[in-house]
Amino acid sequence: MAPDSKESLYRVRASPDDAGARLDKFLSAALPELSRTRLKGLIEQRRVTASGETIADPSYRVKHGQSFAVIVPEPVPARPKPQRIVLDVVYEDDEVIVVDKPAGLVVHPAPGNRDSTLVNALLAHCGDSLSGIGGVLRPGIVHRLDKDTSGLMVVAKTDAAHAKLSAQFASRRITRAYTALVWGIPRPGTGVITGNIGRNPRNRKKMAVVARGGKPAVTRYRLLRALGERASLIECRLETGRTHQIRVHLAAKGHPIVGDRTYGGGPARRVRGAGAALTDALKGFTRHALHAHLIGFEHPASGKRLEFSSDLPHDINEVIDILEVF
Repeated sequence: MAPDSKESLYRVRASPDDAGARLDKFLSAALPELSRTRLKGLIEQRRVTASGETIADPSYRVKHGQSFAVIVPEPVPARPKPQRIVLDVVYEDDEVIVVDKPAGLVVHPAPGNRDSTLVNALLAHCGDSLSGIGGVLRPGIVHRLDKDTSGLMVVAKTDAAHAKLSAQFASRRITRAYTALVWGIPRPGTGVITGNIGRNPRNRKKMAVVARGGKPAVTRYRLLRALGERASLIECRLETGRTHQIRVHLAAKGHPIVGDRTYGGGPARRVRGAGAALTDALKGFTRHALHAHLIGFEHPASGKRLEFSSDLPHDINEVIDILEVF
C-alpha cells in the first residue's frame, strides 16, 4: 500500500531494546507527534506494514530489526452542522454579528465538543452565507473566548469582513476589556502584567508564565472595587491575545480568578471562616468569574468605529453580593 499525495509516510526501525514491545506502544514512542490512540486506530485500519506484510493487531510484539511503515491519511474535517441554539445578538448587519456568549458555550467544534457550539448556533442563525468564511471548522470566527468565559464576541459574515477584522486583531486595533472577580486585592491598584506565556512544562494541558520560550503577553489591569478583604473586581485590557492570558497572568500575580479550578481560584480557596452562605455559593459556582464586557472595532465596510458593552451576568453578581458582606 503506497501513500497518495494527501497521505504521510513514516518509517520506523526496531532496535534490540524494542524487542517484545507492543506495536502500538513502540510506534507511539517512536512517533510522538501521533498519539497511541491514533496509532492503534491506524493499525486496525491496516495502515501499518512490516516488510510488506500488513499488521492489523495493535498488540503485535515487535522483533529486533523489523522496519515498519505507517501511512497516515490527511485528516478530513467534519463540517459543523447548523443547530438551533438561542443567541444573544447585540448587533448584526450584512458584514458582522456581535453576540454576548454565555458561560458554558464552546466557540467552535473540537475534540470533546463536536457540536452544540457557538459555530453551530451561528450557522443556523446566519444560514449558508457563513459557511466556509475563515475556514471549514471555524466559519466567521476571528477570536475566541474560553468555554467558561462569558461576554462579547464579534463574528465576520463575509470573507472581506473576516480579513479586515483579523487584520485589526493582528495590529491590536480591537478594544477588548474584561471584568474579573479575583481573590485578594491587587497592589498597586493599576498596573501592567508581563511575562511570556507557553505550555506548562509540568502539565501540557495548562498554560503558564514561562522563563524560556512561549509568546510575549501584556495585560493591563485596574482595580474597580474591593469586596471586603477577600476579593476584588478588576478590569483587564489585553495588548496581546494568548491562550488563557488573563487567567494565567492574574494567577501568576497571586490573584487567581474566583472559580478558576485550572489556575488556582477554585471553591476551596480562601473561604475558611467565611460562613455557609459564601462556601455554598462558591461550591455552586461552576465556572471562572471572567466576563468580556467591552469590545470595539472599525466596521469592516464603513470604517466607522463601533463599541459595545455587556453587563455582568447574574451568576457572577450573586457571588459578588455574598462577598461584599464578608
